[in-house]
Amino acid sequence: MDYGLKGQVAVITGSTSGIGLGLAEALAAAGVDLVLNGLGDPAVIEATRAGIAARHGVRVQYHPADMTRPDEIADLVTSTVTAFGRLDILINNAGIQHVAPIEDFPLDAWDRIIAINLSSTFHASRAAIPPMKAAGRGRIVNIASAHALVASPFKSAYVAAKHGVAGFTKTAALEVAQAGLTVNAICPGFVKTPLVEAQIADQAKARGISEEAVMRDVILAAQPTKAFVTVEQLAGLLLYLCSDAGASVNGAMLSVDGGWTAA
Repeated sequence: MDYGLKGQVAVITGSTSGIGLGLAEALAAAGVDLVLNGLGDPAVIEATRAGIAARHGVRVQYHPADMTRPDEIADLVTSTVTAFGRLDILINNAGIQHVAPIEDFPLDAWDRIIAINLSSTFHASRAAIPPMKAAGRGRIVNIASAHALVASPFKSAYVAAKHGVAGFTKTAALEVAQAGLTVNAICPGFVKTPLVEAQIADQAKARGISEEAVMRDVILAAQPTKAFVTVEQLAGLLLYLCSDAGASVNGAMLSVDGGWTAA
């Protein structure tokens, strides 16, 4: 399907692995030039960058902005506009997790989760909105979570941050509604990424049960389909939101969770 995105430019935070990398591949396949961002071994990141560019015939750069540093986040956006001459799409995807009871939750883990999962969305959007407004068009898509809509025990920082992303998304959408921009959030259920695989072990420790029991009775228990969401399913929604067909979808929390939040 042609989404009419060829030649556009996208910044995707947290895109060197997991959901972000899958979304980067989908955008590149649609002809979008990319700026990747995230953590990892420099050689692996370079191979990833070069591979996407070669497979899809698009320009791909990498920016090492630390999502806890507002000045680096702003530079990620402004340097993209300088290098490519435009910024059409911002995907706020960077995220981390820590699982623990509230009374045992490490203070530094709380601060880091709020900074990366919530505050970085504000800082990147703050930098992206002016050039998008100047162009008269833009798409901001925040990768939230089913946990932007419902809660789970032992994830206080993550749930608080994702609920914050939901509120920020709605506020930003209202502010830019007449400027040709949209701001939406995709709220996935569990996608089997390295982040989720780490949660399986953490949940097992926190609950005192086996990892198999966590998979069966905790993680997929919430999803009526009893199946993980795929990155390809998220990518299909993302491409629609970024296209002209999605121009009237604004300020929406779009669940892709197998029915988790339907109850």
